[in-house]
Amino acid sequence: MAPITTTTITSSDFESAGFILPDLFDDCRYPLRANPHSCHVSRASEQWLVNEVHVSEPEIAKSRAFRASDLVASCYPDADASHLRIPLDFMYWAFKLDDYIENHDIEVARAIRECCISALRDPNFQTENPAGKICKSIFSRFIETAVPGCTKRFIHAVDLCFVAAAKEVDSCAKGYIHGLQSYTSLRRDLSGCKSFFVFIEYVARIDLPDEVVSHPMIMAMEDAVNDYVGWSNDICSYNKEQSDHNTNTNLITVLMHEQDLDLQGAVDYSGQLCKSAIQRFEDNRATLPSWGDEVDRQVAIYIQGMQDLVVGMLHWYFNSARYFGKDGQTVKRDRFVKLLPKRPL
Repeated sequence: MAPITTTTITSSDFESAGFILPDLFDDCRYPLRANPHSCHVSRASEQWLVNEVHVSEPEIAKSRAFRASDLVASCYPDADASHLRIPLDFMYWAFKLDDYIENHDIEVARAIRECCISALRDPNFQTENPAGKICKSIFSRFIETAVPGCTKRFIHAVDLCFVAAAKEVDSCAKGYIHGLQSYTSLRRDLSGCKSFFVFIEYVARIDLPDEVVSHPMIMAMEDAVNDYVGWSNDICSYNKEQSDHNTNTNLITVLMHEQDLDLQGAVDYSGQLCKSAIQRFEDNRATLPSWGDEVDRQVAIYIQGMQDLVVGMLHWYFNSARYFGKDGQTVKRDRFVKLLPKRPL
């Protein structure tokens, strides 16, 4: 991967309120790869959004600006077209659902969870709830090739995410700010990474044995990736969230509150946590045991998938318009984020 060009930032940059991003690319030097089926699959997914989800053309244009297809293509670069399609549809659904739940109360969050999890667990479940219908559509195609263990893990991961989303809504409504330990636990379920881990198995058509899935080193590597993705997302999304008065469930706010830090101090601390997460991932990778040739082959694919997920997510934060609008490449180069004005309440 070509080195990332950075610019030294001087005190004059602080004439306008803002903060300096950690050099996330310096700690995450994994090569970025792309799936060659991305364009074709993206068009099919957009057509599905129009026909089945009834998404309007302006919403489709907004989705294109988020470049979810680029994200999925870099997270699953070796998937064939049919298997790439499922995580892309899931990503569109997850973005839409995340934005919806954030703007409603805990009862709405719980109702959506009950509907969607019922759609996953019961093949005969019928609903007119749009979230449930979309979930059912995605899952019906997922189970065509997913092995039982992968299916079980997927349902569990989605359920954990819904439970965490409800907790997030409740915390925001009450103005509650977590400590770092409890926030880390919540963020691991909220990030969506546990579903993305299952998709690594799904697109590669591997079947990890239970003794691998439950092994402490594999779980530690998953936690490290999950932490990096969640924490780096918090860093990149902070500006948008502070503008929307919605920062209580963000690592930067957690650290400002618990460690009595100013904004830049909390951003710097967040960057160090991201750096340590990458190191934890590599430390565990270097000392993994062997489970025999065939299982080791599958484990290597799974670990490569986690690596692709880390670097794919990181590049997407700056390539997408979701967090930095049209300024993503400038922010990536200069690492300076100018705070947006607060939106009217």
